[in-house]
Amino acid sequence: MSTTIFPISYKGDFINGRFVPVTKGDGEVKNLSPADLNDLIMTVPFKHDHMDEACVAAKKAYPKWATLSMDERRSYLLRLKEMFDTHAEQFAQIISRDTGKPAWEAMTEAKALGAKIDITLNQSTKLVADERIPNALPQVDGVIRHRSRGVMAVVGPFNFPAHLPNGHIIPALIVGNTVVFKPSEQTPAVGQFMAEMFEKAQFPPGVFNMVQGDGAGGGRLVANEHVDGVLFTGSYEVGLKIKQETLNHYWKILALEMGGKNATVVWEDADMDKAVYESLVGAYMTAGQRCSCTSRIIVHPKIADEFTERFYQAAKKLSIGHWTENTFMGPLITSASVEKYIRFQEIANRENCESLMRGKSLDLKNKGYYVTPSIHLVKKFDPNSVYQKSEIFGPNVAIYTTGDWNHAMEIVNSTGYGLVMALFSKNKELYEDALFKARVGLLNWNRTTNGASSRLPFGGMGKSGNDRASAHYAIQYCTVPVASLEDPTPFDPTKILPGMNLDMK
Repeated sequence: MSTTIFPISYKGDFINGRFVPVTKGDGEVKNLSPADLNDLIMTVPFKHDHMDEACVAAKKAYPKWATLSMDERRSYLLRLKEMFDTHAEQFAQIISRDTGKPAWEAMTEAKALGAKIDITLNQSTKLVADERIPNALPQVDGVIRHRSRGVMAVVGPFNFPAHLPNGHIIPALIVGNTVVFKPSEQTPAVGQFMAEMFEKAQFPPGVFNMVQGDGAGGGRLVANEHVDGVLFTGSYEVGLKIKQETLNHYWKILALEMGGKNATVVWEDADMDKAVYESLVGAYMTAGQRCSCTSRIIVHPKIADEFTERFYQAAKKLSIGHWTENTFMGPLITSASVEKYIRFQEIANRENCESLMRGKSLDLKNKGYYVTPSIHLVKKFDPNSVYQKSEIFGPNVAIYTTGDWNHAMEIVNSTGYGLVMALFSKNKELYEDALFKARVGLLNWNRTTNGASSRLPFGGMGKSGNDRASAHYAIQYCTVPVASLEDPTPFDPTKILPGMNLDMK
């Protein structure tokens, strides 16, 4: 990948098919790269009224878009895929600058955008295909159809600022919804570039809209009367606020993906090389800023010393640095994230966990929000421990030791979150037992917790979501199932119900 920096200039919010700059706004975001605080990507003013204007535009565009055939909408999305694919290098660089993630990782995200369109068009649409049921009632056929909902608000996260909102936007559009997208205020350049791709793909005005904003702007969007659904990826706390903002809006569907405190169980018969490598990837990729990251590792005592030592030695050698340097780990997203990460080092120590590897701020040649990975050994499982149950969203992992399988499962289920569990063992019976006992939406066998397939559902239990699995299943919450009974037979006067005296002439 070239390190030639592509120019980025502020264009405005994308409303009704054109960019509308904010001149007199409600505030602004200085978009500094977390990888280099001297890299001011752009200054982004925002205006809360634009949320309302975008919702009106989406509402107005909806009837015409929804009544196009699936094939007609497909042609627009294929054009968008072409834009994504031909601009992947530029997209990846903007992702790296906005998030700090290494170039190789950002390119993986950029390439996933077009792939999501392929998977949605070729596979996920089958989940909402029309189905005819002969004799659903005697001599009456039934038909199941899926119709669009209306205007969908997509609220994006910073950690996958293109791929995760794209995972909502594409299924919403293909079935006939219109979209208002609010990017994270941490990654406004990615949001703007996504809107540029829609502009280049020449979607009808109002079908896709992008409005920048802060938390208050997000609140304004989800509470808008024209919004029929809110599709969100982010923290439990923000997901809860969205739920509260829309409590009286009974007509709105909410698809909330809200984080995790994920556990990996490494049993005595595990492939040690694989368990160590996969767990490092799970714990420290994206600097631990994934909802599916490995936060806890539960190790069988027979292999605990070897696993822990090898994991520790490898973690010490992980390269950390600027996105152009092909490192494994970039920075955290903000100074507040660094403060939280450092604070949890102290909380872990205070709650009687041993610090095997201390997380601290790093002073590198590029001034950014860099930290070192950390490991804590949990001496005693405590379901009420703040450290043991909180999502830190940084490169920290807690290591537990137990030889009691049921106790391991108790630890897995103890945090209130329920996104992913991973099991490293050759014993299929343990895996099948975990499938029953683990309260998670994803369970991986001999593979780490992070990295999911768009061909599968993605969603969790408990505090990890509200039972609206995304990825392959996202297309389902973007539609309403409509049931029809179709009776082609003429009226039969011999079948009039008792007690009815119709004057049939």
